[in-house]
Parts: sequence; structure tokens; C-alpha cells
Amino acid sequence: VTTPPKMTSDPVDPYIFTSDSLPSDPRFMPPLTNGLLGWRVFDPIMHMGGVYNGEGGTCHRGNIPCPLAVQMKMAEDGRHTFSFYASGVFSHSVVTPGFEAAQVLYAHRQQTNLLVMEVLLKRSETSTEPITIQLESSFKPQSDDIVFQKAPDFEGGRHIFGQTISSEVPGGIRPFVHLIWTPITSTLTLPPDQSQSSWVFLVAVAGSDESVRLCYEAGLGLIDTGDLRPSHLRSWAELWKGSSIEVEGAESLNRALIGCMFYLLSSFSSLREGANAPLEFGGVSPGGLSNGNKEEDYHGHVFWDQDTWMYPSVALFCPRLARAVLEYRAGTMEGARANAQQMGYEGLKFAWESAVTGRDVCPEDIYAEQELHINGDVVLAFQQYFYLTQDLEMFREGRGSEVVWGVADYWVSRVTWDPTEQQYHIKGVIPPDEYHFTVDNSVFTNAVAQRSLQFAVELSGLLGHTPPPTWQDVADKIKIPFDPELKYHPEFDGYTQGSGVKQADVVLLGYPLDMSMTPEVRRNDLEAYEAVTDLLGPAMTWGMFALGWLELGDAERAQKLLQKCFKNIQKPFQVWSESADGSGCVNFLTGMGGFLQAVLFGYTGFRVQKEHLAFAPLLPQEVDALSVKGVSYLGNKMDWLIKSVEVSVSVRKPAEESGSQEPSALQVVLNTGTTIPLIPGNKLRTAVNQQ
Repeated sequence: VTTPPKMTSDPVDPYIFTSDSLPSDPRFMPPLTNGLLGWRVFDPIMHMGGVYNGEGGTCHRGNIPCPLAVQMKMAEDGRHTFSFYASGVFSHSVVTPGFEAAQVLYAHRQQTNLLVMEVLLKRSETSTEPITIQLESSFKPQSDDIVFQKAPDFEGGRHIFGQTISSEVPGGIRPFVHLIWTPITSTLTLPPDQSQSSWVFLVAVAGSDESVRLCYEAGLGLIDTGDLRPSHLRSWAELWKGSSIEVEGAESLNRALIGCMFYLLSSFSSLREGANAPLEFGGVSPGGLSNGNKEEDYHGHVFWDQDTWMYPSVALFCPRLARAVLEYRAGTMEGARANAQQMGYEGLKFAWESAVTGRDVCPEDIYAEQELHINGDVVLAFQQYFYLTQDLEMFREGRGSEVVWGVADYWVSRVTWDPTEQQYHIKGVIPPDEYHFTVDNSVFTNAVAQRSLQFAVELSGLLGHTPPPTWQDVADKIKIPFDPELKYHPEFDGYTQGSGVKQADVVLLGYPLDMSMTPEVRRNDLEAYEAVTDLLGPAMTWGMFALGWLELGDAERAQKLLQKCFKNIQKPFQVWSESADGSGCVNFLTGMGGFLQAVLFGYTGFRVQKEHLAFAPLLPQEVDALSVKGVSYLGNKMDWLIKSVEVSVSVRKPAEESGSQEPSALQVVLNTGTTIPLIPGNKLRTAVNQQ
């Protein structure tokens, strides 16, 4: 075991979050997740992707006991440091006059079925005394959600296994969970004749006896070769090489961006093929895998938060990683079809709250029945993926076309024709602003339905499929509420300007829906809803308002709105709360996703469009430069550096990237009409006012 990793020797390294004390509220302890396992440091409970217990609305993440719920204690006084590295490593180190001790914890990035604890003791002066520390455990090998029983020890590790108590749907699958872990003694001692020593403790979690044994053996093998932590760090280094966003000149903003990117990347499994590939991706809930029991994080259910708020930033850097979101949705189609049929409609109705089957597990029926925009949100993610990659295989063999066309069939069956207005209406819905129920023609719902119908027609042409004429007809004639006198979009039919709203809703028409409107209308929408949005509403909202003002060229107003988000960032480990007062869901990935998009798509002006990636950079005064490394577009990896007066972009040479997609040749088209080819390995610079 080496000392904890450092990315630089700089004491204010933005990739390390350090404190001399732990947060007083344990909810803000750092989560260690890797896309398959999730655990809040020192907590006696962890979770595994796709493992839920409870039927219907009571379905929640199954609590799995965590053997690493251990805190290091000692009799001697010392200086305590708690560090969380953006390589997924947490360390608690103590320096006393006579020795140093370090406890290191991580969810292995490469071997995603493993959690690891390492303990290091090192003498700092010559002495003949043994050095002993206590390991205080809160682990109990039992769960309210899984009935565990003992299995024979394996390779020195304890082994328990069990099955969840009830399935999500009657007669459905109840997954098994197997744990093998290294027994942890209550004390560790460094003998008098040794200057230092280290111990490694593994936890392997899997869905079968054979799988958990293989995973535990793999961990033992990495210990033997000295590659346990190095292999984890290499995976993270590779990820950061391909996806980083940093700003110069605004230190707190830079740390926030790195924290958001880290937690979002942590939510996706590493790309692995073959027998060692992790179980199917279980989707991302608002608080991620470290949360989701009965009392927290909406039971660990998957909402539009995944597709609309978290997905776009990950997709821009790592489309293959983000493709897991699309595969998750494709895997829930059977449930989505049942949801639609249950309500008397055709096609697919994706669950407002989804777990494994795709049947709606929302505890309150009204949301499941009325919050229909989820369907369009899902299709928008598929459309963004296609425009970034041109990967038609996802739509042929990957069942993407079934998703897109199934949603189109749903919209056609759900609309009603209004002969007076000569338009299609969608009645009785809940918009993204959940303070209003059973409204007609939510402007966001209708607009996202229109966009998904248009994409269904476009995809049909690409795949040689003849679309039903109703798809285009409904797309052309669906009502998009607009007030021609006030020149703004009412949130729904009968909305009174000035009525309070919960969160970003109408402002989403400009981004991400990219709806055509004049700058005057865009401004009116922003001003009308900014004034009446709940200040304690969910954290992703202000990023969308900021992005809108950046579109209109008002970087300073945007920055003031973005500053509101900092109230949701809880020290010292950059864990987000859903609300500014610290309440609500914790490690709120939805808020992080909105914040990231405000910078990643706002400062750059990136827009993923049908035939190009648009850019129109604008930085606020406090930001000297924005570096975005690893943007993926049509098989290429690009690095961007944006300053107030110039933009530079370079395309990495294909040899540097191991992706399977053959890169397309790229060119930059400036506002002046000038076209400049982007040659891999070369850097292009252009003045900001020219692009």
C-alpha cells in the first residue's frame, strides 16, 4: 500500500477535497460509487445497481450491509485529515508524534464488484513499542430487504447470500445478492521490529455464487501483483483524460465543476467487454447509488433527471458510456408498453418513476398518469446520441428505433383534435413545474412531444421505414401555447402570468429543446419565470436560467444566477443537496447536471444539432479561460480552450483513442463563411467575434 494518491503537489489542488473534520450531517459524507456499487463512507448500508425490494410504489433500493463500515480510532492525540480525491479515493490520515496511520477507501473503478479498504501504519521515530489502532465497526450482516444466510468461507473471506423479500411486480424477479469479504479485526498492530505495515480488506458483491467468487479472486490477484489501487487509479486517469472541464480565474467555480463531473462519471460503469462485464446498468437516480432506501432519494427510482439533466454532459464527452442510459430505457420497453395499455393508449409510456421492469413505481398515481413529458425526454436523449455519433446500429440492433417509434405511437394516441383551434391538444397533464396538476397543453410537454415525433419521422427515413402519416400530422398541428400580446409562452392553457412555479419549465424550450423563437420572446420567457420560480426549488433550475441569459449575451446576469447554485454545494466534499437549505435529496446529481450544462453548453454555446456541433462562446468577467478536453463528435476527440478574445480547438490523433468508431473529417465554419479543416494533431485558433 502506498500513501494516498495525489494529482499534483499543489496544496489547493482542485481535484482533492480536504478537511480536518467530517461534516456534522452524515448525509454529506462522500459517496463512493462506480456505476454498479454505491456506498456513503462509513455508512453500514450500501446498494447495488438494479437491486430493489418492495412491490409497486413501495419499491426501493435494497439495503445491503457493508463490511467496510469501519472507523479508525487510537488512544494517541494526532492531526486528522480527511481527503476525498477525484479519483474516487477517500482517505482518513492521522499524524501523531510517534506514527502515521492512513485508512483508504474506494469503490474499484475497473473491478466494479469490489469495494476496498487499505490501512497503513508507519513509525515516524525509532521506538521499541508496538503500535496499535482500533477499527470500530458498525457492520451487521443483516438487512431489512434481503434475508441473508451464511455460506462456506472462500479464500479466507466470509460469505453470505440472500434474495430480496418481494419483487417490483407480482411474480417478478427477486435478485440474489452474494457478499464475500475479508474479516476485519477490531485492532491492528505494528510490531516493534517493523517500521511500517499495511493491510488490505476486500468486499466483493455479485448476483451469484460463481460470480462473487470470481470477483473476490480477481481482487486477491490484484493484491498479489500490487495492482489493486494502481488499476483503479489508471481507470480514473483514463476517464479524466477523455473528459475534463476546468476554468481559470474562478477557483470555487472550478472546484464545483470538477466535483460535478466526478460524481456524474462515478455514476456510470467503466466500459468492459465479455465475461467480466458488470451486470446491466440499472439507471441513475437523483441521488445516485449511495442513496435510495425507503426514506431517501425518491427510493432510488430513475426519473427524467437521468435523461435530461445528467446524461447530456456525459454524452458530450463519452457517448459509449452514456449509451448505457439508452440501453437502460430500451430494457424497460416491456414495462413502458404495459403502462400505456393500462391507461388505454398505444405505444410506449415510460415510467415517471422507473426501477428494473419499467412499470411505473411512483407511489402517487397522479404523477404516473400525468407527468407525460418523460416520454419526450427519453427520446431527446436518443436523438442527442445519434447527432453526436451517427451510430445507426444503436437504432437497428440496439432497439433504439423501437423506443422512438413506440413513443411516437403513444403521442398520436394521447392527443385529441380540437376542431375550433384546428390543433391537437394534450389534456390533463403535470408539467415539469409540479405545482400545477391536470392542466391542458403544457407548453414543454407539447413541444417535447413535437420534437420526438419529428425525430421519429427522420429516423424512419434513415432506416427505410415508412412512418404513419399521423406522426408528421400531429407534429405539424400540435398546439404550442403562445401569447402574442405579451410575446411569451404561457406555461399551459389558462396560466396567469405571475403565478409561482416550482422549477425550470418554459425556459427549457430554448435549451435543450432548441425551439425557434426571437431573442425578444426568449428574454420575455426568462424574465417572466425567473421572477416567480421558488427559491427553494430543486437545484438544477438556475443553471437553465443562466444558460438562457448566456444565449442572449448577458454573461454577468447569467453568472449571478449560477452563483445561487453554490448554496446547494455542501462542504467539505462538494456533495450537493436538492434544496439550498440543505434539505431534500443528497448527492443531488440532477442539480450537478444542470450546473454542468450551464457551463459546458452555456459558456461554449455548444449545441448538438442535426448536421453540426454549433459553438458561440461567451465567458463572464471572473473567468479568464475555459478548458474543455475530450469533446466527442463523430468519432473524434476534441480539446477546446476558450478565452474572452479567442478560441482554440484541436482534434486528437486517432491513435490516441481506442474507440471503435471511424472518425469523420471535421471542419470549422466561421460566421464569415470561411471554412477551415480540422487536421488531427494540429491546433486551430480563431478570434471569438469570428466564429
